[in-house]
Amino acid sequence: MISFPNKLCLAQTPTPLQSLNRLSDAIGGPRIWVKRDDLTGCTVSGNKVRKLEFVLAQAIEKGADTIITCGGVQSNHCRATAILGAQLGLKVHLILRGEEPEGQSSGNLFLDQLAGATISHYPVADYKKLPELFQQWELHYSALGDTPFSIPTGASNGTGAWGYIACAKELADDFQEHQISPSLISCATGSGGTQAGLTLGAELFNLSAPVLGIAVCDDEAYFQQKVREDMQAWKDEYQQQLDITQLNIHVNAEHIGPGYAKATPEVFDTIKSLAKMEGLILDPVYSGKAFHGLVQEIKAGHYSNAQDIVFIHTGGLFGLLAQRDQL
Repeated sequence: MISFPNKLCLAQTPTPLQSLNRLSDAIGGPRIWVKRDDLTGCTVSGNKVRKLEFVLAQAIEKGADTIITCGGVQSNHCRATAILGAQLGLKVHLILRGEEPEGQSSGNLFLDQLAGATISHYPVADYKKLPELFQQWELHYSALGDTPFSIPTGASNGTGAWGYIACAKELADDFQEHQISPSLISCATGSGGTQAGLTLGAELFNLSAPVLGIAVCDDEAYFQQKVREDMQAWKDEYQQQLDITQLNIHVNAEHIGPGYAKATPEVFDTIKSLAKMEGLILDPVYSGKAFHGLVQEIKAGHYSNAQDIVFIHTGGLFGLLAQRDQL
């Protein structure tokens, strides 16, 4: 039995596991299943809310009234934090990487503003000093008499890992319900926390399938280190006995393309094709890029011996809307 820490009930879970039969027939190879974590909510849809259920519970336990977090201008994590902060009556301050866009805001940034978050934009050169920026705003709110609580990029830390350990528990039930034993569980990896939680959960709940993170930024060496650090933080903070040194971290960094939040025309073609064929909407930053990479790997015959593969849909619809001109 796994003893989970306290969490807030903020996500619509369990999410369904659905097969993409038409796509699977079209490309050949194994049957592709999708864990629909894009359905965890409406404005808080995607993978971030699973982590925030545990991280925000910790913040409230510590008496926090102000949440400080960070991300890109179209960060799904920042949008989910802004919306959940409003639901919980917490102030939210977002440290965003990149200049404030000219004209009307769109996508996640629009929802950040609508939810009343305080937003500070920083050019990339200044954003590199992220620890100093967190400290600056923590001191600012403490001086006002508030109690700030900082959440790292993507809520990817030891506490956030519980979100996808819990998802792995759901997957164990899903596999039993559908009578499948997948050869692979795959997800987009951008801050490493989802992959860390899934890797831990796959071991804890005997899923008998490797977890593959398809990188949307950085490189394989970075994620090998980051995922390992998150798992170690989980082990240390919660005094777990699991020997994480025996867990393999699988990363594919061959499909990043031009860079973070930049997708090739081929990725957009995959997004359009899947929307028409299966009614499944992906985004060009995370899920679309990773799913496109997975399809390319299948077409290349790398999983010719597999019968079933599971892809974790981590959401991102609002990020797609911000790049609709690319469609």
